[in-house]
Amino acid sequence: VELVESGGGLVQPGGSLRLSCEASRLPFSTYTMMWDRQAPGKVREVVASISGVDGTTDYTDSVKGRFTIVRDNAKARVYLQMNSLKSEDTAVYYCHARGYGNSFWGQGTQVTVSS
Repeated sequence: VELVESGGGLVQPGGSLRLSCEASRLPFSTYTMMWDRQAPGKVREVVASISGVDGTTDYTDSVKGRFTIVRDNAKARVYLQMNSLKSEDTAVYYCHARGYGNSFWGQGTQVTVSS
């Protein structure tokens, strides 16, 4: 299984970024796909998830209304659109696939929100 993230970078507060994750060697459409993040000195948290069964989404409270997770099963990709970014969104963001009792993560992509 391989999960490769892209799209991170430096953005000013109030700006937007779109993260992308491409999965390979995985029955993608059957897995729940998630974006986790870990800020320095903090525990890793799940930011958003999208079901492989019916596309149901869920978000942590701090990003509701600002972040949107979508998936493209045909391309085996999942995206995280992040708007109205805040300094507290600064973290390494990880693509996370979960299913059949397994979890897989990518290497992560850095998102820095700073003026």
